Amino acid sequence: MRGVSKHFGATQALAGVDLQVDPGEVVALVGENGAGKSTLMKILAGVHAPDAGSMELDGVAYAPRNPLAARERGVAMIYQELSLAPHLTVQENLLLGVEPGWGPFLRRQAGRTQARAALRAIGLESLPLDLPIRRLALAQQQMVEIARAVALQCRVLAFDEPTSSLARGDVERLFALIRRLKSQGLSVVYISHFLEEVQAVSDRYEVLRDGKSVGGGATAETSPHAIAARMVGRTIDDLYPRGGRPADGELVLETRDLAGEGQPLSATLALRRGRVLGIAGLIGSGRTALLRTLFGLAPVRSGAVRIGDVRGAASPRTRWHSGAGYVSEDRKREGLAVRLSVADNVTLPRLEGLGPGRLVMPHRQAAAARQWIGRLGVKCTGPEAAISSLSGGNQQKAALARLLHADVDVLLLDEPTRGIDVGSKAEIYRLIDGLARGDAAAGRAPKAILLVSSYLPELLGTCDEIAVMCRGRLSATRPAAEWDEHQLMLAATGQEESAG
Repeated sequence: MRGVSKHFGATQALAGVDLQVDPGEVVALVGENGAGKSTLMKILAGVHAPDAGSMELDGVAYAPRNPLAARERGVAMIYQELSLAPHLTVQENLLLGVEPGWGPFLRRQAGRTQARAALRAIGLESLPLDLPIRRLALAQQQMVEIARAVALQCRVLAFDEPTSSLARGDVERLFALIRRLKSQGLSVVYISHFLEEVQAVSDRYEVLRDGKSVGGGATAETSPHAIAARMVGRTIDDLYPRGGRPADGELVLETRDLAGEGQPLSATLALRRGRVLGIAGLIGSGRTALLRTLFGLAPVRSGAVRIGDVRGAASPRTRWHSGAGYVSEDRKREGLAVRLSVADNVTLPRLEGLGPGRLVMPHRQAAAARQWIGRLGVKCTGPEAAISSLSGGNQQKAALARLLHADVDVLLLDEPTRGIDVGSKAEIYRLIDGLARGDAAAGRAPKAILLVSSYLPELLGTCDEIAVMCRGRLSATRPAAEWDEHQLMLAATGQEESAG
Protein backbone atom coordinates (compact mmCIF):
# COMPACT_ATOMS: atom_id res chain seq x y z
CA MET A 1 0.00 0.00 0.00
CA ARG A 2 1.59 3.29 -1.12
CA GLY A 3 0.48 6.84 -0.33
CA VAL A 4 -3.01 5.75 0.72
CA SER A 5 -5.27 8.67 1.70
CA LYS A 6 -8.93 8.80 2.73
CA HIS A 7 -11.33 11.59 3.69
CA PHE A 8 -14.73 11.28 5.37
CA GLY A 9 -16.30 14.68 4.84
CA ALA A 10 -14.00 17.24 6.41
CA THR A 11 -12.13 14.59 8.39
CA GLN A 12 -8.91 13.22 6.93
CA ALA A 13 -8.67 9.67 8.22
CA LEU A 14 -5.49 8.76 6.29
CA ALA A 15 -2.82 11.00 4.80
CA GLY A 16 -0.39 9.17 2.52
CA VAL A 17 0.13 5.93 4.45
CA ASP A 18 2.57 3.25 3.27
CA LEU A 19 2.40 -0.40 4.37
CA GLN A 20 4.22 -3.48 3.13
CA VAL A 21 3.79 -7.05 4.34
CA ASP A 22 5.83 -9.95 2.99
CA PRO A 23 4.66 -13.55 2.61
CA GLY A 24 5.03 -15.43 5.90
CA GLU A 25 5.25 -12.19 7.91
CA VAL A 26 3.09 -10.83 10.74
CA VAL A 27 3.04 -7.01 10.90
CA ALA A 28 1.37 -5.32 13.87
CA LEU A 29 -0.45 -2.09 13.06
CA VAL A 30 -0.64 0.03 16.20
CA GLY A 31 -1.81 3.51 17.14
CA GLU A 32 -4.35 5.34 19.24
CA ASN A 33 -8.08 5.13 18.55
CA GLY A 34 -8.83 7.31 15.55
CA ALA A 35 -5.29 6.98 14.17
CA GLY A 36 -6.60 5.36 10.98
CA LYS A 37 -5.73 1.68 11.52
CA SER A 38 -9.18 0.25 10.87
CA THR A 39 -9.77 2.59 7.92
CA LEU A 40 -6.53 1.42 6.30
CA MET A 41 -7.53 -2.22 6.72
CA LYS A 42 -11.05 -1.56 5.41
CA ILE A 43 -9.45 -0.15 2.27
CA LEU A 44 -7.37 -3.31 2.01
CA ALA A 45 -10.52 -5.43 2.49
CA GLY A 46 -12.54 -3.56 -0.14
CA VAL A 47 -14.95 -1.82 2.26
CA HIS A 48 -13.71 1.66 1.33
CA ALA A 49 -12.02 2.94 -1.83
CA PRO A 50 -8.97 5.17 -1.25
CA ASP A 51 -9.07 8.79 -2.38
CA ALA A 52 -5.42 8.55 -3.41
CA GLY A 53 -2.61 6.01 -3.45
CA SER A 54 -2.19 2.54 -4.87
CA MET A 55 -2.09 -1.10 -3.79
CA GLU A 56 -0.41 -4.21 -5.13
CA LEU A 57 -0.95 -7.87 -4.26
CA ASP A 58 1.76 -10.29 -5.37
CA GLY A 59 3.13 -7.55 -7.61
CA VAL A 60 -0.19 -7.09 -9.43
CA ALA A 61 -2.36 -3.98 -9.15
CA TYR A 62 -5.06 -4.47 -6.53
CA ALA A 63 -8.18 -2.30 -6.25
CA PRO A 64 -11.15 -4.33 -4.94
CA ARG A 65 -14.60 -2.89 -5.69
CA ASN A 66 -16.12 -4.51 -2.59
CA PRO A 67 -15.32 -7.08 0.13
CA LEU A 68 -16.39 -9.98 -2.10
CA ALA A 69 -13.87 -8.91 -4.75
CA ALA A 70 -11.21 -8.75 -2.03
CA ARG A 71 -12.09 -12.25 -0.86
CA GLU A 72 -11.82 -13.55 -4.41
CA ARG A 73 -8.26 -12.17 -4.49
CA GLY A 74 -7.51 -13.91 -1.17
CA VAL A 75 -7.85 -11.00 1.28
CA ALA A 76 -10.00 -11.36 4.41
CA MET A 77 -10.53 -9.26 7.51
CA ILE A 78 -11.61 -10.08 11.07
CA TYR A 79 -13.38 -7.06 12.52
CA GLN A 80 -13.40 -5.83 16.11
CA GLU A 81 -17.19 -5.62 15.95
CA LEU A 82 -18.54 -9.02 14.95
CA SER A 83 -19.99 -9.21 11.45
CA LEU A 84 -21.91 -12.45 11.84
CA ALA A 85 -25.58 -13.09 11.03
CA PRO A 86 -27.05 -13.99 14.46
CA HIS A 87 -30.12 -15.80 13.06
CA LEU A 88 -28.03 -18.14 10.88
CA THR A 89 -26.24 -21.29 12.01
CA VAL A 90 -22.53 -21.75 12.57
CA GLN A 91 -22.16 -23.51 9.21
CA GLU A 92 -24.19 -20.90 7.32
CA ASN A 93 -22.04 -18.11 8.77
CA LEU A 94 -18.81 -19.93 7.96
CA LEU A 95 -19.76 -20.37 4.30
CA LEU A 96 -21.81 -17.21 3.75
CA GLY A 97 -21.11 -15.97 0.23
CA VAL A 98 -18.81 -18.90 -0.68
CA GLU A 99 -21.23 -21.83 -0.40
CA PRO A 100 -20.20 -24.82 -2.55
CA GLY A 101 -22.82 -25.75 -5.14
CA TRP A 102 -23.81 -26.87 -8.61
CA GLY A 103 -25.35 -23.86 -10.30
CA PRO A 104 -28.23 -22.70 -8.10
CA PHE A 105 -28.10 -25.85 -5.91
CA LEU A 106 -26.13 -26.11 -2.67
CA ARG A 107 -23.80 -29.05 -2.06
CA ARG A 108 -24.77 -29.47 1.58
CA GLN A 109 -22.46 -32.34 2.46
CA ALA A 110 -19.49 -30.60 0.86
CA GLY A 111 -20.42 -27.50 2.81
CA ARG A 112 -20.45 -29.43 6.11
CA THR A 113 -17.07 -30.93 5.33
CA GLN A 114 -15.63 -27.50 4.49
CA ALA A 115 -17.13 -25.90 7.62
CA ARG A 116 -15.90 -28.70 9.87
CA ALA A 117 -12.38 -28.37 8.42
CA ALA A 118 -12.39 -24.63 9.14
CA LEU A 119 -13.38 -25.22 12.76
CA ARG A 120 -10.83 -28.01 13.11
CA ALA A 121 -8.10 -25.61 11.95
CA ILE A 122 -8.69 -23.42 15.01
CA GLY A 123 -9.38 -26.22 17.49
CA LEU A 124 -13.19 -25.93 17.63
CA GLU A 125 -14.17 -29.09 15.79
CA SER A 126 -16.69 -30.00 18.54
CA LEU A 127 -18.80 -26.87 17.92
CA PRO A 128 -22.24 -27.90 16.53
CA LEU A 129 -22.62 -26.73 12.94
CA ASP A 130 -26.41 -26.37 13.20
CA LEU A 131 -26.39 -24.16 16.30
CA PRO A 132 -27.61 -20.57 15.72
CA ILE A 133 -24.79 -18.07 16.18
CA ARG A 134 -26.84 -16.01 18.65
CA ARG A 135 -26.72 -18.91 21.13
CA LEU A 136 -22.92 -18.86 21.31
CA ALA A 137 -20.92 -16.93 23.87
CA LEU A 138 -19.23 -13.78 22.56
CA ALA A 139 -15.81 -15.47 22.62
CA GLN A 140 -17.10 -18.41 20.58
CA GLN A 141 -18.66 -16.06 18.04
CA GLN A 142 -15.30 -14.35 17.65
CA MET A 143 -13.62 -17.68 16.97
CA VAL A 144 -16.27 -18.54 14.34
CA GLU A 145 -15.44 -15.23 12.64
CA ILE A 146 -11.79 -16.27 12.49
CA ALA A 147 -12.72 -19.73 11.22
CA ARG A 148 -14.71 -18.12 8.41
CA ALA A 149 -11.56 -16.39 7.16
CA VAL A 150 -9.75 -19.73 7.28
CA ALA A 151 -12.56 -21.28 5.22
CA LEU A 152 -11.93 -18.67 2.52
CA GLN A 153 -8.37 -20.01 2.09
CA CYS A 154 -7.14 -16.43 2.16
CA ARG A 155 -3.52 -15.40 1.51
CA VAL A 156 -3.70 -12.05 3.29
CA LEU A 157 -5.46 -11.87 6.64
CA ALA A 158 -6.09 -8.69 8.65
CA PHE A 159 -7.10 -8.90 12.32
CA ASP A 160 -8.73 -5.87 13.96
CA GLU A 161 -8.60 -6.39 17.75
CA PRO A 162 -9.42 -10.12 17.47
CA THR A 163 -8.78 -10.91 21.15
CA SER A 164 -11.01 -8.23 22.68
CA SER A 165 -13.56 -10.87 23.71
CA LEU A 166 -11.31 -13.92 24.12
CA ALA A 167 -10.09 -15.68 27.24
CA ARG A 168 -6.40 -16.45 27.61
CA GLY A 169 -6.77 -20.03 26.33
CA ASP A 170 -8.56 -18.79 23.21
CA VAL A 171 -5.90 -16.12 22.71
CA GLU A 172 -3.14 -18.71 22.85
CA ARG A 173 -5.06 -20.87 20.37
CA LEU A 174 -5.39 -17.87 18.06
CA PHE A 175 -1.66 -17.11 18.28
CA ALA A 176 -0.87 -20.75 17.46
CA LEU A 177 -3.16 -20.48 14.44
CA ILE A 178 -1.48 -17.25 13.28
CA ARG A 179 1.94 -18.90 13.56
CA ARG A 180 0.67 -21.86 11.53
CA LEU A 181 -0.73 -19.54 8.85
CA LYS A 182 2.56 -17.65 8.84
CA SER A 183 4.47 -20.90 8.31
CA GLN A 184 2.24 -21.56 5.29
CA GLY A 185 3.32 -18.25 3.73
CA LEU A 186 0.31 -16.09 4.55
CA SER A 187 0.69 -12.36 5.12
CA VAL A 188 -0.91 -11.20 8.38
CA VAL A 189 -1.71 -7.67 9.60
CA TYR A 190 -2.53 -7.60 13.29
CA ILE A 191 -4.19 -4.61 15.00
CA SER A 192 -4.12 -4.64 18.80
CA HIS A 193 -3.97 -2.23 21.72
CA PHE A 194 -2.38 -4.95 23.88
CA LEU A 195 1.31 -4.36 23.36
CA GLU A 196 2.25 -7.68 24.96
CA GLU A 197 0.22 -9.34 22.18
CA VAL A 198 2.11 -7.30 19.60
CA GLN A 199 5.36 -8.52 21.12
CA ALA A 200 4.18 -12.13 21.25
CA VAL A 201 2.82 -12.53 17.73
CA SER A 202 4.39 -10.01 15.32
CA ASP A 203 7.66 -9.78 13.41
CA ARG A 204 7.44 -6.05 12.72
CA TYR A 205 5.28 -3.16 13.86
CA GLU A 206 4.10 -0.02 12.09
CA VAL A 207 2.70 2.97 13.97
CA LEU A 208 -0.05 5.30 12.73
CA ARG A 209 -0.74 8.61 14.43
CA ASP A 210 -3.35 11.10 13.21
CA GLY A 211 -3.70 9.24 9.92
CA LYS A 212 0.01 9.23 9.12
CA SER A 213 2.82 6.68 9.26
CA VAL A 214 5.22 7.68 12.04
CA GLY A 215 7.64 4.76 11.95
CA GLY A 216 8.08 1.16 12.96
CA GLY A 217 10.67 -1.55 13.28
CA ALA A 218 11.46 -5.08 14.38
CA THR A 219 9.22 -5.98 17.30
CA ALA A 220 11.85 -8.08 19.07
CA GLU A 221 14.22 -5.10 19.12
CA THR A 222 11.69 -2.62 20.59
CA SER A 223 10.20 -2.41 24.08
CA PRO A 224 6.45 -1.98 24.65
CA HIS A 225 7.23 1.31 26.41
CA ALA A 226 8.98 2.64 23.30
CA ILE A 227 6.09 1.54 21.05
CA ALA A 228 3.57 3.24 23.36
CA ALA A 229 5.59 6.47 23.35
CA ARG A 230 5.65 6.49 19.53
CA MET A 231 1.89 5.81 19.43
CA VAL A 232 0.90 8.77 21.59
CA GLY A 233 3.78 11.09 20.65
CA ARG A 234 4.85 11.44 24.25
CA THR A 235 6.28 9.35 27.07
CA ILE A 236 3.76 7.71 29.40
CA ASP A 237 5.62 7.87 32.68
CA ASP A 238 3.05 6.28 34.97
CA LEU A 239 0.41 4.15 33.31
CA TYR A 240 -1.19 3.17 36.63
CA PRO A 241 -1.33 6.21 38.94
CA ARG A 242 -2.08 5.48 42.59
CA GLY A 243 -2.70 8.49 44.82
CA GLY A 244 -3.56 8.52 48.50
CA ARG A 245 -6.86 6.65 48.72
CA PRO A 246 -8.80 6.47 51.97
CA ALA A 247 -8.94 2.96 53.46
CA ASP A 248 -11.70 3.53 56.01
CA GLY A 249 -14.41 5.11 53.90
CA GLU A 250 -18.11 4.49 54.23
CA LEU A 251 -19.30 0.99 53.31
CA VAL A 252 -21.50 1.58 50.24
CA LEU A 253 -21.86 -1.86 48.68
CA GLU A 254 -22.03 -5.25 50.33
CA THR A 255 -23.29 -8.69 49.38
CA ARG A 256 -23.53 -11.97 51.24
CA ASP A 257 -23.85 -15.28 49.38
CA LEU A 258 -25.47 -13.43 46.48
CA ALA A 259 -26.81 -15.75 43.77
CA GLY A 260 -28.42 -14.80 40.50
CA GLU A 261 -30.32 -16.56 37.74
CA GLY A 262 -27.69 -19.07 36.63
CA GLN A 263 -24.71 -16.97 37.75
CA PRO A 264 -23.29 -15.87 40.09
CA LEU A 265 -23.69 -18.91 42.32
CA SER A 266 -22.24 -17.24 45.40
CA ALA A 267 -20.63 -13.83 45.85
CA THR A 268 -19.70 -12.12 49.11
CA LEU A 269 -17.93 -8.78 48.98
CA ALA A 270 -17.72 -5.37 50.62
CA LEU A 271 -16.77 -2.11 48.91
CA ARG A 272 -16.00 1.20 50.62
CA ARG A 273 -15.70 4.75 49.36
CA GLY A 274 -12.22 5.49 48.15
CA ARG A 275 -11.45 1.92 47.11
CA VAL A 276 -11.14 0.14 43.77
CA LEU A 277 -12.12 -3.53 44.05
CA GLY A 278 -11.15 -5.69 41.06
CA ILE A 279 -12.90 -8.85 39.89
CA ALA A 280 -10.71 -11.24 37.90
CA GLY A 281 -11.80 -14.44 36.18
CA LEU A 282 -12.16 -16.16 32.85
CA ILE A 283 -14.84 -15.28 30.31
CA GLY A 284 -18.01 -17.10 31.36
CA SER A 285 -16.96 -17.35 35.00
CA GLY A 286 -19.79 -15.07 36.15
CA ARG A 287 -18.03 -11.70 36.45
CA THR A 288 -20.39 -9.86 34.13
CA ALA A 289 -23.37 -11.72 35.58
CA LEU A 290 -22.39 -10.43 39.03
CA LEU A 291 -22.38 -6.80 37.89
CA ARG A 292 -25.64 -7.19 36.01
CA THR A 293 -27.27 -8.77 39.07
CA LEU A 294 -26.00 -5.96 41.30
CA PHE A 295 -27.37 -3.33 38.91
CA GLY A 296 -30.76 -4.99 38.50
CA LEU A 297 -30.35 -6.16 34.91
CA ALA A 298 -30.56 -9.79 36.09
CA PRO A 299 -32.71 -11.20 38.93
CA VAL A 300 -31.47 -12.02 42.43
CA ARG A 301 -32.25 -15.64 43.34
CA SER A 302 -30.94 -15.68 46.92
CA GLY A 303 -28.54 -13.99 49.31
CA ALA A 304 -28.29 -10.42 50.51
CA VAL A 305 -27.27 -7.24 48.70
CA ARG A 306 -27.13 -3.57 49.71
CA ILE A 307 -26.04 -0.63 47.57
CA GLY A 308 -26.29 2.73 49.30
CA ASP A 309 -29.52 2.83 51.28
CA VAL A 310 -31.30 0.23 49.16
CA ARG A 311 -31.34 -3.35 50.43
CA GLY A 312 -32.27 -6.33 48.29
CA ALA A 313 -32.95 -6.51 44.57
CA ALA A 314 -33.76 -3.29 42.72
CA SER A 315 -34.40 -2.12 39.18
CA PRO A 316 -31.72 -0.27 37.17
CA ARG A 317 -33.76 2.92 37.55
CA THR A 318 -33.68 2.54 41.33
CA ARG A 319 -29.95 1.83 41.25
CA TRP A 320 -29.33 5.03 39.27
CA HIS A 321 -31.34 7.08 41.74
CA SER A 322 -29.71 5.40 44.76
CA GLY A 323 -26.21 6.28 43.55
CA ALA A 324 -24.97 3.34 41.45
CA GLY A 325 -24.03 3.44 37.77
CA TYR A 326 -23.03 0.72 35.32
CA VAL A 327 -20.76 0.70 32.26
CA SER A 328 -21.37 -2.40 30.11
CA GLU A 329 -18.61 -4.39 28.43
CA ASP A 330 -20.60 -4.28 25.18
CA ARG A 331 -20.57 -0.65 24.02
CA LYS A 332 -22.25 -1.33 20.70
CA ARG A 333 -25.27 -3.34 21.80
CA GLU A 334 -26.10 -2.06 25.28
CA GLY A 335 -23.44 0.30 26.60
CA LEU A 336 -24.46 3.28 24.47
CA ALA A 337 -27.53 4.58 22.66
CA VAL A 338 -25.69 4.46 19.35
CA ARG A 339 -28.30 6.41 17.35
CA LEU A 340 -28.28 9.36 19.75
CA SER A 341 -25.87 12.21 20.29
CA VAL A 342 -23.03 12.56 22.75
CA ALA A 343 -25.17 14.95 24.82
CA ASP A 344 -28.05 12.48 24.97
CA ASN A 345 -25.79 9.63 26.04
CA VAL A 346 -24.09 11.67 28.75
CA THR A 347 -27.22 13.21 30.29
CA LEU A 348 -29.91 10.52 29.98
CA PRO A 349 -29.67 9.15 33.55
CA ARG A 350 -30.23 12.61 35.06
CA LEU A 351 -32.30 15.07 33.07
CA GLU A 352 -33.45 17.05 36.10
CA GLY A 353 -32.31 20.65 36.01
CA LEU A 354 -31.93 20.76 32.22
CA GLY A 355 -35.17 22.65 31.76
CA PRO A 356 -38.34 23.81 33.48
CA GLY A 357 -40.45 21.00 34.91
CA ARG A 358 -39.99 17.83 32.90
CA LEU A 359 -38.79 19.63 29.81
CA VAL A 360 -35.22 19.41 28.52
CA MET A 361 -33.80 22.54 26.96
CA PRO A 362 -31.25 21.62 24.27
CA HIS A 363 -28.88 24.46 25.16
CA ARG A 364 -28.81 23.40 28.83
CA GLN A 365 -28.28 19.76 27.88
CA ALA A 366 -25.45 20.74 25.54
CA ALA A 367 -23.84 22.88 28.25
CA ALA A 368 -23.97 20.01 30.75
CA ALA A 369 -22.48 17.58 28.23
CA ARG A 370 -19.81 20.09 27.21
CA GLN A 371 -18.60 20.24 30.82
CA TRP A 372 -17.91 16.49 30.86
CA ILE A 373 -16.50 16.49 27.34
CA GLY A 374 -13.92 18.99 28.53
CA ARG A 375 -13.16 17.32 31.85
CA LEU A 376 -12.66 13.86 30.34
CA GLY A 377 -11.05 15.06 27.12
CA VAL A 378 -13.66 13.45 24.85
CA LYS A 379 -12.57 14.16 21.26
CA CYS A 380 -15.65 15.05 19.22
CA THR A 381 -17.02 17.96 17.20
CA GLY A 382 -19.37 18.88 20.03
CA PRO A 383 -22.27 17.65 22.20
CA GLU A 384 -24.50 17.31 19.14
CA ALA A 385 -22.14 14.81 17.45
CA ALA A 386 -23.46 11.29 16.97
CA ILE A 387 -21.93 8.97 19.57
CA SER A 388 -21.35 6.44 16.76
CA SER A 389 -18.94 8.88 15.07
CA LEU A 390 -16.51 8.76 18.00
CA SER A 391 -13.55 6.39 18.30
CA GLY A 392 -13.81 3.52 20.77
CA GLY A 393 -11.76 5.27 23.43
CA ASN A 394 -13.84 8.43 23.22
CA GLN A 395 -17.07 6.43 23.30
CA GLN A 396 -15.86 4.79 26.49
CA LYS A 397 -15.03 8.15 28.05
CA ALA A 398 -18.55 9.34 27.16
CA ALA A 399 -19.99 6.25 28.87
CA LEU A 400 -17.99 7.11 31.99
CA ALA A 401 -19.10 10.74 31.74
CA ARG A 402 -22.68 9.52 32.05
CA LEU A 403 -21.88 8.12 35.50
CA LEU A 404 -20.18 11.35 36.52
CA HIS A 405 -23.11 13.45 35.32
CA ALA A 406 -25.45 11.26 37.37
CA ASP A 407 -23.08 11.83 40.34
CA VAL A 408 -23.14 8.18 41.40
CA ASP A 409 -21.24 6.98 44.45
CA VAL A 410 -20.70 3.41 43.19
CA LEU A 411 -19.27 2.77 39.71
CA LEU A 412 -19.77 -0.74 38.31
CA LEU A 413 -17.28 -0.95 35.43
CA ASP A 414 -17.23 -4.01 33.17
CA GLU A 415 -14.11 -4.08 30.95
CA PRO A 416 -13.90 -0.25 30.78
CA THR A 417 -10.73 -0.24 28.65
CA ARG A 418 -11.52 -3.08 26.25
CA GLY A 419 -10.62 -2.23 22.67
CA ILE A 420 -9.12 1.20 23.36
CA ASP A 421 -5.59 2.46 22.88
CA VAL A 422 -2.88 2.85 25.48
CA GLY A 423 -3.21 6.64 25.60
CA SER A 424 -6.95 6.45 26.31
CA LYS A 425 -6.30 3.70 28.84
CA ALA A 426 -3.86 5.94 30.70
CA GLU A 427 -6.49 8.70 30.80
CA ILE A 428 -9.15 6.31 32.14
CA TYR A 429 -6.76 4.97 34.79
CA ARG A 430 -6.07 8.53 35.91
CA LEU A 431 -9.81 9.17 36.03
CA ILE A 432 -10.44 6.05 38.13
CA ASP A 433 -7.68 7.02 40.54
CA GLY A 434 -9.01 10.57 40.82
CA LEU A 435 -12.56 9.35 41.47
CA ALA A 436 -11.35 6.98 44.19
CA ARG A 437 -9.31 9.72 45.90
CA GLY A 438 -11.96 12.42 45.62
CA ASP A 439 -11.18 16.13 45.89
CA ALA A 440 -11.96 17.73 49.25
CA ALA A 441 -11.10 21.22 47.98
CA ALA A 442 -13.64 20.90 45.16
CA GLY A 443 -16.21 19.24 47.41
CA ARG A 444 -16.02 15.88 45.59
CA ALA A 445 -16.30 12.88 47.91
CA PRO A 446 -14.34 9.70 47.09
CA LYS A 447 -16.19 7.18 44.93
CA ALA A 448 -16.32 3.39 45.24
CA ILE A 449 -15.39 1.42 42.11
CA LEU A 450 -16.02 -2.23 41.27
CA LEU A 451 -13.87 -3.11 38.25
CA VAL A 452 -14.20 -6.25 36.12
CA SER A 453 -11.30 -6.84 33.72
CA SER A 454 -9.73 -9.67 31.74
CA TYR A 455 -6.47 -7.71 31.58
CA LEU A 456 -4.55 -8.80 34.66
CA PRO A 457 -1.92 -5.99 34.63
CA GLU A 458 -4.83 -3.53 34.70
CA LEU A 459 -6.30 -5.13 37.82
CA LEU A 460 -2.93 -5.32 39.58
CA GLY A 461 -2.08 -1.74 38.64
CA THR A 462 -5.35 0.04 39.45
CA CYS A 463 -7.04 -1.93 42.23
CA ASP A 464 -6.64 -1.82 45.99
CA GLU A 465 -8.17 -5.28 46.47
CA ILE A 466 -8.91 -8.14 44.09
CA ALA A 467 -11.27 -11.12 44.22
CA VAL A 468 -11.47 -13.90 41.64
CA MET A 469 -14.59 -15.39 40.09
CA CYS A 470 -14.36 -19.07 39.18
CA ARG A 471 -17.32 -21.11 37.92
CA GLY A 472 -19.78 -18.64 39.36
CA ARG A 473 -18.21 -18.38 42.83
CA LEU A 474 -16.31 -15.37 44.11
CA SER A 475 -13.16 -15.91 46.15
CA ALA A 476 -12.31 -14.00 49.30
CA THR A 477 -11.02 -10.48 48.68
CA ARG A 478 -7.29 -9.94 49.15
CA PRO A 479 -5.08 -6.84 48.84
CA ALA A 480 -3.81 -6.40 45.27
CA ALA A 481 -0.23 -6.52 46.56
CA GLU A 482 -0.78 -10.15 47.61
CA TRP A 483 -1.57 -11.23 44.04
CA ASP A 484 0.49 -11.63 40.87
CA GLU A 485 -0.62 -12.65 37.38
CA HIS A 486 0.28 -16.30 37.94
CA GLN A 487 -1.71 -16.53 41.16
CA LEU A 488 -4.70 -14.79 39.60
CA MET A 489 -4.71 -17.24 36.70
CA LEU A 490 -4.43 -20.23 39.04
CA ALA A 491 -7.38 -18.94 41.04
CA ALA A 492 -9.40 -18.21 37.88
CA THR A 493 -8.90 -21.79 36.69
CA GLY A 494 -9.73 -23.31 40.08
CA GLN A 495 -6.17 -24.45 40.82
CA GLU A 496 -5.20 -22.04 43.59
CA GLU A 497 -5.69 -24.47 46.45
CA SER A 498 -3.92 -27.36 44.75
CA ALA A 499 -1.09 -25.03 43.73
CA GLY A 500 -0.67 -23.87 47.31
